[in-house]
Amino acid sequence: MKRGLLIILSGPSGVGKGTIRKIFSEDERLNLAYSTSMTTRKPREGEQDGVDYFFTTREEFEKAIENGELLEYAEFVGNYYGTPLKEVNRLRDEGKNVLLEIEVQGATQVQQKCPDAISIFIVPPSMEELERRIRGRRTEPEEIVQQRLAKASNEMKMVYQYKYIVCNDDPQLAAELIETIILRHIELEENK
Repeated sequence: MKRGLLIILSGPSGVGKGTIRKIFSEDERLNLAYSTSMTTRKPREGEQDGVDYFFTTREEFEKAIENGELLEYAEFVGNYYGTPLKEVNRLRDEGKNVLLEIEVQGATQVQQKCPDAISIFIVPPSMEELERRIRGRRTEPEEIVQQRLAKASNEMKMVYQYKYIVCNDDPQLAAELIETIILRHIELEENK
């Protein structure tokens, strides 16, 4: 059995990563699996340990960092979030193609550790459109909107560190492009 691919899906907040992922992840030919992330935040109502996240203490998470047990990690709003390396390797060894939907900071860490990863960066048609989408949510105060826009502007400078750049002008088309990219890499691996 061939080892599965590692696929990074990244891009600024509000670009539509989740929407696009939901469209293409239904294609069984992609043989996708999602690795469950680890976090130090408390479980929300209805979340299950080992399903939604691996919930852990700050001490245990920091020990995992020290021991090199995480493929990538970041601290956000006082909590750690990361991708357990053991889980990713288990899924890939089972022949699954592992999809990581992660922030630019985490993607950079993964690319350094796994140069064979297929990295895909989703861009908005324009920064004005991204701002319209973020504001359209109407879920955050102006201060947070400004922070997200500033972060997005910085993340857009990292776009050329990715193997593929896909513009989300139309989520269906963007999903089809990503699906094609993944299928092509599956084909290349099968022909090795």
